[in-house]
Amino acid sequence: MLHAVKEVSGGVLWANLHLLFWLSLIPFVTAWMGENHFESGPTAAYGFVLFMCSVAYLILVQVLTANHPKNAALAEAIGKDRKGKLSCVLYLCGVALSWFGAWLGFLVYAAVAIVWLIPDRRIEDKVAQEEQSERG
Repeated sequence: MLHAVKEVSGGVLWANLHLLFWLSLIPFVTAWMGENHFESGPTAAYGFVLFMCSVAYLILVQVLTANHPKNAALAEAIGKDRKGKLSCVLYLCGVALSWFGAWLGFLVYAAVAIVWLIPDRRIEDKVAQEEQSERG
């Protein structure tokens, strides 16, 4: 995604820092969840951190595409970002399910990971089109 960015601002830098903060917490909650053998509390905390990562990602996408006309191709490629929004909803469901059964929440987190493993070629295709048009 960032390969397609042509223009950044202070807001983009802050949004990226926000995403990096939440990503930095993943090793901590992963270890906590593993040490406690997938109990409900640590599994819910893990899901909350994943949820916040997805929220931070959505914020970064919004800031990148909202006020930067040079990033119009990126905005067009991302479109409505159904995958990102679906991830947020699923992570919240996983956090709630973790309190009923930790493995239920963990299954939802795994499902989100599987959704993201399916490649989304929109951004890559848009970057390739722009590179071809720049060459002539």
